[in-house]
Amino acid sequence: MTETLILIPARMGATRLPGKPLADIAGVPMIVRVLRRVEAAAIGPVVVATDSPEIEAVVRKAGGRAVMTRVDHTSGSDRIFEALGKADPGGKAGIVVNVQGDLPTLEPSAIAAAVALLADKAVDIATPAAEITRPDERDNPGVVKVVGTPVAPRRLRALYFTRATAPYGDGPLYHHIGLYAFRRAALERFVTLAPSPLEMREKLEQLRALEAGMRIDVAIVDTAPFGVDTPEDLARARAVLSGRS
Repeated sequence: MTETLILIPARMGATRLPGKPLADIAGVPMIVRVLRRVEAAAIGPVVVATDSPEIEAVVRKAGGRAVMTRVDHTSGSDRIFEALGKADPGGKAGIVVNVQGDLPTLEPSAIAAAVALLADKAVDIATPAAEITRPDERDNPGVVKVVGTPVAPRRLRALYFTRATAPYGDGPLYHHIGLYAFRRAALERFVTLAPSPLEMREKLEQLRALEAGMRIDVAIVDTAPFGVDTPEDLARARAVLSGRS
């Protein structure tokens, strides 16, 4: 496998929870908690991509690496593409992983599981998901579901991503986890594509890749982290992580 670079986009301007990367979770800023989870995967260098000097300073104080990006990016993928040019100008990394900066309970093994799928050269992008076990998540539009066809044990080829409850009928539903392992060439192609109709309707950026005919495979993992988007999510994260280093 080629060298892997992990990038964590983080910005201060979230509308529902402004300044959330610096939100304190049991004495540790959330972006640092995510950084530590990603570093624990031990699959390559980790860099935070931010538009905020405050976030950059916190990451550097924690011993991490950060690069500054423009403030006008409309998506995390655009931010990581700019950061990729700054963090790896020589093009050593053939795999680029985008990990959302609001997943403080992310299991490091989920990153490794996604990256492993890129051993298959037919796969452009890989991402993890976990079977939904909480009844309240089945109909929650904030929990993105992946619809896919099995191609191997604990592996799907993605057919669709949706905020609806899908697919219909008996069988498992899968909670998509917000991290993506791109082949570098796939990321370079992805950021040149215009937002697609289904992407804009569902407000899910990954649909742009599917609509363009790119292949996304899904690693089925045991548990899904929860994203911190609201004050209620932050309270839950503080309760779950209280007492952990």
